[in-house]
Amino acid sequence: RKQEDGEPGASVRRPKSSATCKFLFFNIVTAFLQRVVKVFFGCVAAVGCGVLYAVYLSTYHDRTFWFSTRQELEREITFQAGSGLYYYYFKHMLAAPSFERGFYELIIDNRTVSGQTINAVERLSLYPELITSFVYRVTGSQDFVEPIYFYVGAVFGLQAVCVTALFVCSWVMSGTWVAGMLAVAWYVINRPDTTRVDHAIPLRDNWALPYFSCQVAALTGFLSNNICSATEMFCYLTMSATTFTFLLVWEHSHYVLFVQGLCLLLLDSFDLVPSRKMADIHKVYLSSLFLAYLFQFQNPALLSSPLLSLLIGSVLARYFQVELAAPPPLAPRVHTQQKNYRHLLCDSSSVTHLSYFSSYMYLIKKFMFPADFVTNLLLCQESLQRPSQDLFLRLTQASVLPFYFLVLTVCLLSTLQTIYRRLSGQPMKTNLRLEDGRIGEQPEVVYHVFHTLLFGGLTLMKYLWTPYVCMFTAFGVCSPDLWMTVFKWLRLKSIHPLVLSLVLSTAIPTIIGFSLWREYCPRVLAELSDLQEYYNPDTVELMNWIRSQAPLAAVFAGSPQLLGTVKLCSGSAVTSLPLYSDINLLRRSEDTYQVYAMRSAEDIYKILTSQKTNYVIIEESICTELSINKGCRIKDLLDIANGHVVYDKGEIYSFSKHGRFCHEIKMNYSPYTNYFTRVFWNRSYHVYKVNSVISFQY
Repeated sequence: RKQEDGEPGASVRRPKSSATCKFLFFNIVTAFLQRVVKVFFGCVAAVGCGVLYAVYLSTYHDRTFWFSTRQELEREITFQAGSGLYYYYFKHMLAAPSFERGFYELIIDNRTVSGQTINAVERLSLYPELITSFVYRVTGSQDFVEPIYFYVGAVFGLQAVCVTALFVCSWVMSGTWVAGMLAVAWYVINRPDTTRVDHAIPLRDNWALPYFSCQVAALTGFLSNNICSATEMFCYLTMSATTFTFLLVWEHSHYVLFVQGLCLLLLDSFDLVPSRKMADIHKVYLSSLFLAYLFQFQNPALLSSPLLSLLIGSVLARYFQVELAAPPPLAPRVHTQQKNYRHLLCDSSSVTHLSYFSSYMYLIKKFMFPADFVTNLLLCQESLQRPSQDLFLRLTQASVLPFYFLVLTVCLLSTLQTIYRRLSGQPMKTNLRLEDGRIGEQPEVVYHVFHTLLFGGLTLMKYLWTPYVCMFTAFGVCSPDLWMTVFKWLRLKSIHPLVLSLVLSTAIPTIIGFSLWREYCPRVLAELSDLQEYYNPDTVELMNWIRSQAPLAAVFAGSPQLLGTVKLCSGSAVTSLPLYSDINLLRRSEDTYQVYAMRSAEDIYKILTSQKTNYVIIEESICTELSINKGCRIKDLLDIANGHVVYDKGEIYSFSKHGRFCHEIKMNYSPYTNYFTRVFWNRSYHVYKVNSVISFQY
């Protein structure tokens, strides 16, 4: 109106308003471009770290085993700890006339375990081999790459995905991809404690844990309050796909997800995450369990898993809370949920499926049945042993452990403050600012606090705990929110806490990075340049003899780890498999291990013939084993189970009217020569043929 009336100053406002709009538009575009550039370089850094780690693993593996210069048999023997059994099924799928035919033969497999027909896909979780062989066939890779290189490369590629997921997880939590690079550096430096891919490539956890890392990264983004709807949907879909895949490729995965479910249960009990998101996570778990149950041929272990019990209890508790009463205050609601879950957690202890992660159940069995061989064998596994001091020493030397305790202490105390506020009825802020100094009110941070505590205390498996210690520590030292929380507690006034937190979140990672580069970079380069010598001539000689001298239909008995190699290199049937989640196979392994016990020749002969054994392999490393942990030697476990021990002044002594079979049979005198005939021997192995007709010689 002023412009129409021609009043002076009427035309001054329009240019000022136009300049303001241009300035705001310029700021929005600049901020958007900065964000795009930051995300772009972060993604490039994440992918680059993953690719470099895969190249590093490949080079280190080749230098350690001289993999590229070995013959096919010698390469296969490098798959240690019985893991070569899985590669055997990969070769079987490639040798089959078609993928469908090979799949059918694995479902009805009567050429692996003597006297049994098993579904190898279900029993051994062979979906990684099925998918890898299918890709190898479809892509025509047989024309330019050998099967063993393709198989090993697929595992190393998944390790690259694992490292990338840890990078992204630390980046999402801290807001800077510097944290991701620091997490990867610590992961590589502590490689002996973060992965088993060095010596046993085909193991199930090497295939499964990368998917779990992706699932944790997607869950971290999904729990965050500062994401848009599109990003939240992407995280939800990624979490769904990786959870299902994780359940599909590892028989122990539902125990890992059970511990993760306990972490989410704590978040939900204290109302630290929106109910909508918890409902979506429950849908992911239930749908993944249902699909895995179908794909694993109605595996009963999934129906009896503690994860399913936890989900059913959580859903029922929420249903009764909503349907039977009005929404109560937070404190009574927490008490009600904990009361409902108490019965659930008691029920979950009734699961009888064998696993590394049901450690407490086996500890109870240990006291109830101290002479049970299977129980004691599982308790003696490395994953159920107390972490050694060397682990903490290595983490301290790499500067991980001191900063981990610092970050964990700050985040845990802030989390406890948040829980106290919620119990007091105070609302939880969703739009946190750096100036607030409340890192414990970020749901993704609280989840990882519970994650690192429960996985460190319950699973007893360092390969599930150490990678996330590296990631969590890198996030903490690079996060301005953590330092701001500390300065809020200290009430700094001399220096502005916001400026100091930003300075420390940049300076400390820089100092750590330079110190790691100076100390560990020469070591890593030396590992890649050092040509190590790994050669096992005795095992090569044994496998060549089996291939050339033993009948194709022969059945071999021995330790499960050695039988996995025998199956891979010769294809012969065996009496047991290196599988710790099947009670029947464990009992068969116990029977086979009796050759190292104080039993008579007649007893051993009856045991072996009942399993239709033609040849039995006795290993010197087991028969004459010397170990600091004396109670965990195979022969000690057998003596305890067979009642051949005498306790005197705190010491355990073995006693029996029969000598130890593996020693006595080497003497070549009756009655051992009546039942067995030695057909092969070297420094490490003695192979005896089980006589079909007993010859009584005196």
